[in-house]
Amino acid sequence: MTAMRLIASGSIRSLVGVLAGAVLVLLGARSAAAHGPAPAEAPSLGKVLLGWTIEPLVALGLVVAVVVWLRLVARVDQAHPANPVPHRRTIAFLAGLGAIAFALLSGIEAYDTTLFSVHMIQHILLTLVAAPLIALGAPITLLLRAATPNVRRRLILPILHSRVVGVLAFPVVAWLVFAAVMWGSHFSPLFDASLEDPLVHDLEHALYLGAGLLFWWPAVGLDPSPWRMPHPVRAMYVFLQMPQNTFLAVTIVNTGNVLYAHYATLGRTWGPAPLEDQRIAGSLMWLIGDVLFIAALGAIIAGWMAFERRHEAAVIRRVEREREAIRAREARLAERLAGEREAP
Repeated sequence: MTAMRLIASGSIRSLVGVLAGAVLVLLGARSAAAHGPAPAEAPSLGKVLLGWTIEPLVALGLVVAVVVWLRLVARVDQAHPANPVPHRRTIAFLAGLGAIAFALLSGIEAYDTTLFSVHMIQHILLTLVAAPLIALGAPITLLLRAATPNVRRRLILPILHSRVVGVLAFPVVAWLVFAAVMWGSHFSPLFDASLEDPLVHDLEHALYLGAGLLFWWPAVGLDPSPWRMPHPVRAMYVFLQMPQNTFLAVTIVNTGNVLYAHYATLGRTWGPAPLEDQRIAGSLMWLIGDVLFIAALGAIIAGWMAFERRHEAAVIRRVEREREAIRAREARLAERLAGEREAP
């Protein structure tokens, strides 16, 4: 009831305060929890699609994100009725949140520490589905449009223009961070620790989502950034990420031993053997990753072609205006010369 009153009154600051307090409480409860034993039955389509659980920290964060987004959109639409927030951006942003919810709250979550292949699907959803969809929503642009001039000048713009953001947003750095997170998480103690400790597991998800958002921010190119890439460079930026993802997937597929002791010692009585499950996970990373990267490349190329068409149309309009101006000057000159010839 308190949250509802805060939302109704429009006090986003108070709502964020409530959220911060709830996060501290939930983090403590989450760190004390355990993943528990392996499920008694193998996953099925019905269990994955219908076996949703409410993880309070994740669910609360998603609800707050939806509420804040819709309120900011309403504020911008009301202030700028002639230039409202495009519906496609709201759809993309909410779809990105939906992908996060599906990855962390659906039946996938029940099996992520039991099957590496399911865990891999979870990570693909966070890095290659949710992150680009959220970037397509252009949240920074929405925040800038909804904020007051004073907040933009004193808070948002200084952050965007800060040295830290400038370094992290540099495309080479963003590319390397994404690749380093993917390799470092899969070939370090972090992955096995995340399977044993729920808090580390949550931090790993945040790391994947954060690295994904950082990578897709310059690739999508809708939000303002300290570094702007033209469409051909964006296409190359995304294209070069695909082979490193493929190489990582192939490495996982061809590894002859189980990478993570948690899966090897879990003792489940159903499903593929741990090594076979690991190969399935690598194959999913390879196949789904390549498909999604190719789809992203296609979208960037389509955007590039649309940009060129708009640019060409603008050039044609400018040339036509110049021609009209020349014709008008010629007509005035002809009238003046005719007047001079008729004068006595």
